[in-house]
Amino acid sequence: MLYKTDEEKLEVAFEEAVAGLREGGIPIGAALFSEEGVLLGRGHNRRVQDSDPAMHAETNAFKNAGRQRNYRKTVMATTLSPCWFCSGLVKQFKIGRVIVGESRTFKGGDGWLAENGVAVTDLDSEKCRKLLAEYISKNPEIWNEDIGE
Repeated sequence: MLYKTDEEKLEVAFEEAVAGLREGGIPIGAALFSEEGVLLGRGHNRRVQDSDPAMHAETNAFKNAGRQRNYRKTVMATTLSPCWFCSGLVKQFKIGRVIVGESRTFKGGDGWLAENGVAVTDLDSEKCRKLLAEYISKNPEIWNEDIGE
């Protein structure tokens, strides 16, 4: 299946966020696509489930995509503005484009990515914002740990 629109790509990431929530984790999801819209890898934040502070949604999707010869034409869709850690991953591997579900709940490095040549589109998704806001209201200590507070 080809995922042609930004909304279709974000929906894959959203499905991952819901899967993470069902597992008892933080509901943030991501997916990595080829320029043509082929799904390369998908994942969700697994910090709680795996007790692994590095297993954010973007790193999980990146890992699940496996080795790629080049990332310049890939697209990362993520339900939340990528934190500095994940923004560094995008920059390090020269992922060409990032689709952000929302950046109101947490403002990560998407502005920095845009300033450094990465095409960033923020869809300002109410659905993404609502899912995470409900989680944060019930689990503020886990959320604060996740963002380094």
